Amino acid sequence: GGAGPQVGNALGSLEPLRWMLRSPFDRNVPVNLELQELLLDYSFQHLGVSSQGCVDHPIVLTEAVCNPLYSRQMMSELLFECYGIPKVAYGIDSLFSFYHNKPKNLMSSGLIISSGYQCTHILPILEGRLDAKNCKRINLGGSQAAGYLQRLLQLKYPGHLAAITLSRMEEILHEHSYVAEDYVEELQKWRCPDYYENNVHKMQLPFSNKLLGSTLSSEEKQERRQQQLRRLQELNARRREEKLQLDQERLDRLLYVQELLEDGQMDQFHKALVELNMDSPEELQSYIQKLSSAVEQAKQKILQSEVTLEVDVVDSKPETPDLEQLEPSLEDVESINDFEPLFSEETPEVEKPVTTVQPVFNLAAYHQLFVGTERIRAPEIIFQPSLIGEEQAGIAETLQYILDRYSKDIQDLLVQNVFLTGGNMMYPGMKGRIEKELLEMRPFQSAFKVRLASNPVLDAWYGARDWALDHLDDDEVWITRKEYEEKGGEYLKEHCASNIYVPIRLPKQASRFSDTQAPGKGSGTSGGSAGEQA
Repeated sequence: GGAGPQVGNALGSLEPLRWMLRSPFDRNVPVNLELQELLLDYSFQHLGVSSQGCVDHPIVLTEAVCNPLYSRQMMSELLFECYGIPKVAYGIDSLFSFYHNKPKNLMSSGLIISSGYQCTHILPILEGRLDAKNCKRINLGGSQAAGYLQRLLQLKYPGHLAAITLSRMEEILHEHSYVAEDYVEELQKWRCPDYYENNVHKMQLPFSNKLLGSTLSSEEKQERRQQQLRRLQELNARRREEKLQLDQERLDRLLYVQELLEDGQMDQFHKALVELNMDSPEELQSYIQKLSSAVEQAKQKILQSEVTLEVDVVDSKPETPDLEQLEPSLEDVESINDFEPLFSEETPEVEKPVTTVQPVFNLAAYHQLFVGTERIRAPEIIFQPSLIGEEQAGIAETLQYILDRYSKDIQDLLVQNVFLTGGNMMYPGMKGRIEKELLEMRPFQSAFKVRLASNPVLDAWYGARDWALDHLDDDEVWITRKEYEEKGGEYLKEHCASNIYVPIRLPKQASRFSDTQAPGKGSGTSGGSAGEQA
């Protein structure tokens, strides 16, 4: 609270904080200005940008494909108004990655398949420029794969719901998952027990031995046993007294009915007999005798137990169970095994050496996750969104759809350079799978080439660095403060790694109307950001 917000790696363990996490992003688009400002503060501070109230450096910033103008306007406003930067350039992360991986000075065409945490994009590039009209986005990425994996494993191991956390799922995705070249065929293979045995990955969840009680020393165990025996004795004594009281009351009632007989009040006597559900004076007599002896015995016992309460029960003979049932109530029986000696027929010897028996129940094995077909199920969702009930086309269908919008020649050109980038493209087998899908959709014996970014996660950063150094003095690609003030926050200068600039075209009569609306608009957006935070 007091120390200001914690960001990124400063958070340490994510799981306990997951419900408190806040992000400026809605999917892959930043929409919350206040949070974005906190992140930029944190970044500049950790980069050691020493600034007197402003950041006197040009900034290269990535944005979403076909970024909504509102988001870019918000970002430009923040950078120019709040940080006072001299100039900014916007580009798309996957295009920067493409830029980093292409041979220098080559205007190349190709198809970028980029899959990140929240979405997957397929972007056609024609002679070095993004063809924005034919881009497609699939709203699935690593986040949905992790969520799906979590559901699969929680259904499989309902006893470990809390331990099957998203952080652990992401680790399984990164370390143990792969993409099947042929999903159905791969599932068939998994049905063979030998294949399963050789390919299943066993994950050990953390667990505590304390449950076994093995951490107690023999003295502590003895002490606990003594305590439990004492509690049981007190419980027995209480039961005895209650039973004695009840028996005494019943005996008094029966003696009263017998007195009616002795006083010759026959009517009342017979009435009372019927109420007691008895047939004859003899039956009444035998009941009175039984009860009297039970009451007498109970009194003796209570006297005895008061004397021997201090003596350990283990030394005395267990009571015969037919006089009273020993039924300790639930809260008194915390560990029924420890009471076994009380109910056994022979007296247990005192101070048996405590031998720790290895329990039949293996805790370590119980806390293992066997990750089998889940290894291919989770990454498969970007090829088959229907696995998680999403009505979207997968990568292969989308690829086919995009290619079909071009002439044969351009199709051939594009498939010569299919470029995979983004963290969600790093599964083993991904390149082979894309090649297989292309092989199925391309004409017989036609050629295509698929390549993976040298570092699918960081190449966007490396590419942006290369691009910034190559274009440092090129005024055609940087938006200056003056241009921001003249042309508005949504203004964009296009370049080989950028979006296409689509200016806002307002009909003439609407401009006056939109001006009057501006304050309302502003309050609407601030309301929106409050909603985001909530």
